[in-house]
Amino acid sequence: MITLLGLLAGLLTTGCWFPQLLRSWRTRSTGDISWTYLAALTAGVGLWLLYGCLTADLAIICSNAVTLGALITLAVFKAVFDRDAGRLVPQKTEGADPT
Repeated sequence: MITLLGLLAGLLTTGCWFPQLLRSWRTRSTGDISWTYLAALTAGVGLWLLYGCLTADLAIICSNAVTLGALITLAVFKAVFDRDAGRLVPQKTEGADPT
């Protein structure tokens, strides 16, 4: 029963990533998502996955494996969409007013 509760909690918290992935895909925009946020959250989820593996906790393993996949997908979207929008590397413009 406890594992079922954990799996349900994981389904709800992991499932919340799919609307963001769908929105990012449809709009081709991830400019409002920071790299720092993605990196910190991905590292944390990766550590939770490792913890789940070390403790053999099925709910933690399943939830965090799917969430990690969603975050990696979002990071790929961000890299591609930011590059396409010219946001990966700040552009220098000659003769521009620095103020």
